[in-house]
Amino acid sequence: MNFTFTDEQQMLRDAVAGFFASRYGLENSRSAVKTGAGWQPEIWRGLAELDVLGATLPEQVGGMGGGPVESMILAEEIGRALVVEPYVDTVVIGGGLLRRSGGESAEELLRTIVTGDARIAFAALEPTSGETRHDVSVTARRDGDDWVLDGTKIVVTSAPLATHLIISARTSGERRAKDGISLFVTEFDASAPPAGVEVHSYRTIDDRVGSDLTFTDFRLPATALLGTEGDAWPVIEPTIDEAIAAIASEAVGLMRKVLGDTVEYTGQRQQFGVPISSFQVLQHRMVDMYIELEQSIAAAYLAAFALNAEPAERARSVSAAKVTIARAARFIGQNAVQLHGAMGMTEELAIGHYFKRLTAIEREFGSADFHLARYAALTKP
Repeated sequence: MNFTFTDEQQMLRDAVAGFFASRYGLENSRSAVKTGAGWQPEIWRGLAELDVLGATLPEQVGGMGGGPVESMILAEEIGRALVVEPYVDTVVIGGGLLRRSGGESAEELLRTIVTGDARIAFAALEPTSGETRHDVSVTARRDGDDWVLDGTKIVVTSAPLATHLIISARTSGERRAKDGISLFVTEFDASAPPAGVEVHSYRTIDDRVGSDLTFTDFRLPATALLGTEGDAWPVIEPTIDEAIAAIASEAVGLMRKVLGDTVEYTGQRQQFGVPISSFQVLQHRMVDMYIELEQSIAAAYLAAFALNAEPAERARSVSAAKVTIARAARFIGQNAVQLHGAMGMTEELAIGHYFKRLTAIEREFGSADFHLARYAALTKP
């Protein structure tokens, strides 16, 4: 298999890396999430101007028509810079759901993602659903020409930043059935929610934002339905797999930065008159971290290259990558903090912020146990 990037892909990587290096400072981004709006609108506009937001979206909506490799490249650089802006929620998940659903309204919203005017949050998880996104209790029923939604969604990441919500709701079938799930899209402003929507927003441990949403007789027009009624699961499942592949690559970027900073720090910190990096036991520790990183890189590549494979192969590769990444994120993150000593968890040092994001990625879109079980089910004879 050829792992060499094309000239265009390398140019994309260099452009994005240069953009973040020159314009994305840790101090500014942490200030935005802790005391500001939770993101930097000027960075989002810059990503749109750089064609990053449309790099993986279809050409017919103004995108560049890139695929999984371009998504992998972008996600890794996002991880390396510890970007909090809602790229995965908007471009990977929102873009994936809209692209697969089709229709004029979906295409129009995709165009506004490319230009940076739309930000998407996907309301999928529920209080009783655990890690299974086809366990849907929120209901959508017809009332004349409208749809009426009732129920609760939790941990809707990026909802406080979103201009649009995509909501999964059950229009027929049993609670855990994969049939009978539909998708609805609506304009949204968490600071002034529409009638019938109660919003509870918060900051997550990795300095991102999310909301819990309660729908009570929430009315949507017939045009809010995306795709075919009751047939949303074949749209949702591959889109979530794309998101898992993206955060696997994001984790690679995070771990590259964490390991690099740890090697540099241990070369500077001295004890007994010599750098602590000269101690063999710490050298062995950092070699183990490097091995975990290399295994994660291979797993992220595997997931990215399998996204266009048949569904079972795609799902196996993505779950294998998630298990590998979850293990490595914990090992590299915890060892990096330990090797930095008490400084490792201070607000002033980058390492603590990277560790929090790696800790969140461990469970995002399913824990290692969930994906081990999924992989095992897919490999049964």
